[in-house]
Amino acid sequence: MHEQLRERLFPGDRVAAYVVLVVLGLVTVLPLLYMIVLALQSDGEVQSGDPVLWPDHLQWQNFSRLFEAAPFGRFFVNSFVMAGAITVSHLIFDPLVGYVFAKLDFPGKWIAFVAVLSTLMVPFFVRMLPIYSIFASLGWIDSYQGLIVPFLMDAYGIFLMRQFIRPLPDELIEAARVDGAGEFRIYLRVILPQCRPALAVLGLFTFVFQWNEFLWPLIATSRTEMRTLPIGLTLFNQEYFTQWNLTAAGALILFVPTAIFFVITQKFLVEGIALSGLK
Repeated sequence: MHEQLRERLFPGDRVAAYVVLVVLGLVTVLPLLYMIVLALQSDGEVQSGDPVLWPDHLQWQNFSRLFEAAPFGRFFVNSFVMAGAITVSHLIFDPLVGYVFAKLDFPGKWIAFVAVLSTLMVPFFVRMLPIYSIFASLGWIDSYQGLIVPFLMDAYGIFLMRQFIRPLPDELIEAARVDGAGEFRIYLRVILPQCRPALAVLGLFTFVFQWNEFLWPLIATSRTEMRTLPIGLTLFNQEYFTQWNLTAAGALILFVPTAIFFVITQKFLVEGIALSGLK
């Protein structure tokens, strides 16, 4: 009743809110739209210096030219293998450790939890040189294991999953124990199915961060065939700095997988926000 009365009394407020949201949405999407337009321009349109709102002829061959100028196919595979393996590892280990800290009691639990959280305060720049020295002695430089192993687990992911698992009813766990289920079976059958929203958030954040990771792949690789997509795109731009259309095409290739991942996990992200509001 109050909502109906409000809509009747202030119909202009909703219109103004929608207008503001549409304008802000356009401002947010405008750089992406221009990047798409730039990726489809010809070399002449790019070098003319005049802004082009829409190309005279869509140059779809810019993407094939990009793959001919540099091994972007290999860059894409390297990035996908690295980001995918790290994301899968986080989805396996982070919720498991989070469950241990959230629902199990053992001596030194808080000391161990504080020790894990304290790693968030140590910048990666401090750990980078010792990790590189160890991996160099193992022969892991210019290898997939060298790109993946330093990020197999994450303190932020453990903390996120612990905070999500903590409010889950202990009665469910006790009932499963009475039925004879072990801790690992309880985790798989009782806890994990209820963590889908948190797992979606963890997977999305991990994949996007690792897909765009630049510093460690730059340090841990020296051969062109082991470069990841962000590094390959940067090196390509340094060599072909006047061909902004090809650089924009490469940026689109970098953007598309994360956009697809977001669309896939959007339902669970909204569900996670709703559950957080209820808690």
